[in-house]
Amino acid sequence: MKFLMIVQHPDIAYYVSKHGVDRLFVDLEYIGKDIRQKNRDTWKSKQTMDDVSIIRDAAPSAHLLVRVNPLNNGTKAEIDEAITRGADSIMLPMFRSTDELARFFDILDGRVEALPLFETYDSLLAIPEIVDKLPITGAHIGLNDLHLDMRLDFIFQPIANGVLEAPCKVLREKNIPFGIGGIARAREGIVSPEYLLGEHVRLGSSAAIISRTFHRQAQSMIELQKNMNFPSELAKLRDIYAAFQSQNVDALERNRKDTCNRINDVVELVQKQKSQMGKS
Repeated sequence: MKFLMIVQHPDIAYYVSKHGVDRLFVDLEYIGKDIRQKNRDTWKSKQTMDDVSIIRDAAPSAHLLVRVNPLNNGTKAEIDEAITRGADSIMLPMFRSTDELARFFDILDGRVEALPLFETYDSLLAIPEIVDKLPITGAHIGLNDLHLDMRLDFIFQPIANGVLEAPCKVLREKNIPFGIGGIARAREGIVSPEYLLGEHVRLGSSAAIISRTFHRQAQSMIELQKNMNFPSELAKLRDIYAAFQSQNVDALERNRKDTCNRINDVVELVQKQKSQMGKS
């Protein structure tokens, strides 16, 4: 299991890169995000291009992933600068079609790794065509914007409603490594990793983004170390993932049903709350 972590502080970047994080993540995306995620307690980046250089300098040997903005007239300049500042891979968010993603690959021109972020329903439907036409070597499926794009009530609902089954099957059959969403600390989260990581294994996902709740938004390495034993917490998640890998199909199916039940319970609660608010 590979872990990606959005990092803002150089000492944290260095520390986590030496203690289990596989990819440091600088997030430059802001275009359209405030509208899509209005009034939601979600990560909204305030990082700038200078952060790419800061994190690169702090952890020169680490893999540095940079998420740029959705395709726009400034995309080429943004990608060129991110690469110049040391990005090892570039993530493109919020695309919907093969043609859009093809433009992204043309701009990259093989200079660094492309990591498409499939977080719209249209992009999931386009995966069979995309993997046939474009040189995809990795992917990530984003659940937050995906569930908003689909007008769903809960971030993990795309796991429970089956919408990920077909696209994940295509990625598995093409041997394209991919990740799904984010993950909290063991025994934490509305739906804990003890359930979700079984779905990662069943669907074929081998990566996740460490959620904000995982590291308590620490502002320094010392603060992070006070909050938790960071290497141990990552090891717990890898152990859970490895345990699911050793389970048979029947056991994974039982976990799928349990996970879906938990997700659907949350969905029902959210819908009741919305209904009550509508009546008030």
